[in-house]
Amino acid sequence: QVHLVESGGGLVQAGGSLRLSCAASGGEFTDCNAAWFRQAPGKNREFVAAIDWSGTGTTYGDVAQGRFMISRARAGNTVWLRLSDLEPEDTATYFCAADLNWGRIVGGIADYWGQGTQVTVSS
Repeated sequence: QVHLVESGGGLVQAGGSLRLSCAASGGEFTDCNAAWFRQAPGKNREFVAAIDWSGTGTTYGDVAQGRFMISRARAGNTVWLRLSDLEPEDTATYFCAADLNWGRIVGGIADYWGQGTQVTVSS
């Protein structure tokens, strides 16, 4: 069983940056692909970015628009999401997820989910 805890969210002005962290414990996380999703109130969950188990493969959702970057520690149990040039539309709860299957996680299905960290961008 993998346990995921996100941190790093907060209030930031438009144009600012944040780095979100996802700390994993237990289980098979080093074998898992990891991803970030976000959900704003009243909206559907959106795919933000994913990184494979080795850290060498990444893919991004349209919402990233070249402003976000996902990375993970080679030998550790942490995944990061760097958010840059933030806009008020980026305001949402950001969730970390992990799954052994790349296709599943990119499609929004994952065995493991964190509780989320709130990002609020003021104009």
